[in-house]
Amino acid sequence: MAPRFAPKEPVVLDPPKEEVFTFTELAQYNGVEHPSIYVAVKGIVFDVTKKAEVYGPGKSYSVFAGKDGSRGLAKSSLKLEDAVPQIDGLTDSELVVLDDWFSYFSQRYNVMGTIADSMAKI
Repeated sequence: MAPRFAPKEPVVLDPPKEEVFTFTELAQYNGVEHPSIYVAVKGIVFDVTKKAEVYGPGKSYSVFAGKDGSRGLAKSSLKLEDAVPQIDGLTDSELVVLDDWFSYFSQRYNVMGTIADSMAKI
């Protein structure tokens, strides 16, 4: 049986990189200031550039570009105020949704590093 949220087509990922980003550095990877687009989930930074049609400027999930949007992903929210790393106060079901998103990203996108800021430590 295929893992939950497995891609339809096999994805070959590069070995994880170990770069450490501050939130300020991550913010540059939004498809505007930097051509690459990174999204962090639970403090892990993923390169989603190959899906610029989804995460790029003005696209449906652009709110997460250059951010750790863990709270918004957990709440299934595209509100800018929810595109933050703080997960305190989330319900058990929202935490499950966040774990599902983390699994989704982990199976599709290269890991570029982690967030250095203490708020991202989960």
